[in-house]
Amino acid sequence: MDSPAAPAQLTQQPRSQPATRRAPATKHYRGILRFPVLRQLIRFTGVGIICTATSLGLYALLRPWLGPQLANAAALVLTSMMNTALNRRFTFKIEGQGRMARDHLNGLVVIAVALVITGGSLGVLHWLRPEATVSDELLTTTLSGFLATAVRFTMLRHWIFRRARHR
Repeated sequence: MDSPAAPAQLTQQPRSQPATRRAPATKHYRGILRFPVLRQLIRFTGVGIICTATSLGLYALLRPWLGPQLANAAALVLTSMMNTALNRRFTFKIEGQGRMARDHLNGLVVIAVALVITGGSLGVLHWLRPEATVSDELLTTTLSGFLATAVRFTMLRHWIFRRARHR
């Protein structure tokens, strides 16, 4: 018989599953990298460099056969799927198949906006300088591409991938 003054014996019951420790859901960043938008901008810039180089190369390749407007449109459309996929995975850290088709369809809207911006700049260039060279066209599409890129990042972050804005 146990006396009330005796310490109670604690028995541990075996666990049905071993305890596993999960990694934290997010990393703790220091300095300016603690702001998700800055991390996303850095990753977005890397994706942008790859896609811009690909787009400019395609434009220069297709320009002699298609002319400036169609070559610009073809280059943007051909790189749009790659751009959306890379931004989805690397910039906004979205994995898996969920919403992928919708993300890519919405990405086409974003590319259409970019096409209006860069195509409009080419139209203005040829209106002002009908004798513009391919180098002039590449410079024009690159400069207008900066505006298109800012619009693209904003649309991706606040519309298409808003579910991942804080990653």
